[in-house]
Amino acid sequence: MRPRSILILLMFLSTSISVLAGWPEFRGPGGQGHSDSKNVPTVWGEEKNVRWKTVIPGEGWSSPVFESQTIWLTTALDGGKSLRLMGVAGDTGKVLHDIELFQVEKPEFKHDLNSYASPTPVAAGGRVYVSFGNYGTACVDAASGKVLWKHQDLKLDHENGPGSSPILYKKSLIIPCDGTNVQYLAALDADTGKLLWQTNRTGYINKAPSMKKAYSTPLVIQVGGKDQLIIPAAEYLYSYDPKNGDELWKIHYPGFSNVPRPVFGHGLLYICTGFGKPELWAVRPGEAGQVTDENVIWKFLRQAPAKPSPVLVGDLLYFISDTGMISCLDALDGKAHFQERLGGDYSASPVYAGGHLYFCNQQGATVVFKPGKDFQPVVTNQLEHGFMASPAVMDKSLILRTKKALYRIEE
Repeated sequence: MRPRSILILLMFLSTSISVLAGWPEFRGPGGQGHSDSKNVPTVWGEEKNVRWKTVIPGEGWSSPVFESQTIWLTTALDGGKSLRLMGVAGDTGKVLHDIELFQVEKPEFKHDLNSYASPTPVAAGGRVYVSFGNYGTACVDAASGKVLWKHQDLKLDHENGPGSSPILYKKSLIIPCDGTNVQYLAALDADTGKLLWQTNRTGYINKAPSMKKAYSTPLVIQVGGKDQLIIPAAEYLYSYDPKNGDELWKIHYPGFSNVPRPVFGHGLLYICTGFGKPELWAVRPGEAGQVTDENVIWKFLRQAPAKPSPVLVGDLLYFISDTGMISCLDALDGKAHFQERLGGDYSASPVYAGGHLYFCNQQGATVVFKPGKDFQPVVTNQLEHGFMASPAVMDKSLILRTKKALYRIEE
């Protein structure tokens, strides 16, 4: 890596907020899809470099997380009637916990590309926080598997099933609730599950209910020495004070059903505008009331993702469209360095680990390549079933969840 890129990466890491141990949340520590692990494997298959493989019952697209050596993920059995949290031993793949958290008499409709267990848990402070959207939120003791609290008052119509993952901010569990009927952000007390604050979205130009829903996951950044909670929602990118939910600023864009998590670096937010015609914008955040359309530094309008999140490595931004077109842009000015057709369909977000980028598709392939202004593919690996969940990194291993199983990939 060039000296400038190393400096930029160090600057990014120094401004990350509340980076937790392990791989605690969606997209890992800091929520950016980065790991500082070395010697992460680049080659594998069903019969190669698989330390263990554990079949996961039911259906769930949540990504694996861990704080110590237990890997956590959710699943739904019986067509969404049994919503469960599973804990798997990181060293052996043995199932340690299989906990039913909620029973649902009549699960609502969901899209074929979604599951009833898509939001990724948070594993931190010896606890696991789990959201199933409209069906409920729960907190579990990681050592014993005991359910510490449940909260089922955050109601909304997802239309296509739950998708937004919760995040932990200090002693608050923050949950986006962007449905067709109501749109708000809520914070629960992490110790008790009691509601701390709830903030309704403001704005909306399009009045159609289906155009108001979203499935994104928030990111906390620092601006002027103060924390801001950033989250894309239908029609707007919002910033809130994470302590009390006060809206600080917002920027309008075209789009809805937003899924990708924001990326932050170089003093810029990189956000995807959602379905319709997806666009990728670079936005310079500011303090309360100081952000206008002039804060949009550049836009990229070709083959932006609707579901996978981008990943930033040094001064290069990488992302892949849902239909398999990978792009590399200059993160400062949005200039395209390359666009390459990989093929396949993509929902999972990429990770950067051990000097390589990993992109997993819905057909079970993972394309591994080296970062740079030129496309430098290393290898494409294949597993039996496709990926909807994003990878995690544990020590020198990749933790991969396909539609049917959880793998620990290790050389």
